[in-house]
Amino acid sequence: MRIDAHQHYWKIERGDYGWITPEYPVLYRDFLPADLAPHLKAHQLDGTILVQAAPTIEETEFILSLAEQDDTILGVVGWLDLFDPDHRRHYERFRRHPKFVGFRIMIQDMPDASRILEPAFVEALRGYADDGTTVDLLVRSSQLEPLVKLIERIPHLRGVIDHIAKPRIRDGEIEPWLGYMRTLAGFPNLYCKLSGMVTEADHRRWKPEDFTPYVRHVISLFGPDRVLFGSDWPVCLLAAGYDDVVGVLLQALPEDWGERERAALFGLNARKVYRV
Repeated sequence: MRIDAHQHYWKIERGDYGWITPEYPVLYRDFLPADLAPHLKAHQLDGTILVQAAPTIEETEFILSLAEQDDTILGVVGWLDLFDPDHRRHYERFRRHPKFVGFRIMIQDMPDASRILEPAFVEALRGYADDGTTVDLLVRSSQLEPLVKLIERIPHLRGVIDHIAKPRIRDGEIEPWLGYMRTLAGFPNLYCKLSGMVTEADHRRWKPEDFTPYVRHVISLFGPDRVLFGSDWPVCLLAAGYDDVVGVLLQALPEDWGERERAALFGLNARKVYRV
């Protein structure tokens, strides 16, 4: 089974998406399953992991409702606010849905990422780790130090680092991103998505070779069995089309990778970590 492990759908009129404004006309419209279907067919992808794009309970309910109507949505990564005393109640309701596969922590949007080290947050996340819940981690490279400290306190967390932790590819940043990623890769329950890279590069002047060192470093650290392909469609459209995203990744893969490694990257690892 071939899977795109990271994509989004939205309806602008719902009002959840404060970050999607007319300033970004390529994104400022509805994106729904019919829009993605041709790309899935072109790349022989059987389905996707649909990831939340707004920090609201209502948006998670919306994308779960989409999953009920579309067979290509294999799993839904929703949203929870672990600072909300009611987070567990929302989780218990979501987990009854057969396609709910976990939730995402949006560290990226926190003005102070060190808040994830507050005792109440750590204890809440430890409870989900004890349950074996899969948690996506949306984080920028500049926020990796508190993330490392968090994982050191919850080493058994079943986590997925989104978008290779968003290094500043536009600036050619390798360190300290690489050092932090090396530490995180040492935790065997952490996976990493080879996704969201084109939007961290120069949107208009990126070259395929810009991404090769990042892909190679992540694969070297996490190995072929803990990396996932994700298109980050339609956000990727800010810098590249779906075909470009796939092409960039294929070009950057190690020369000695065979069918086994590619099958793991393009689906088997997503099935494993999200239990689909």
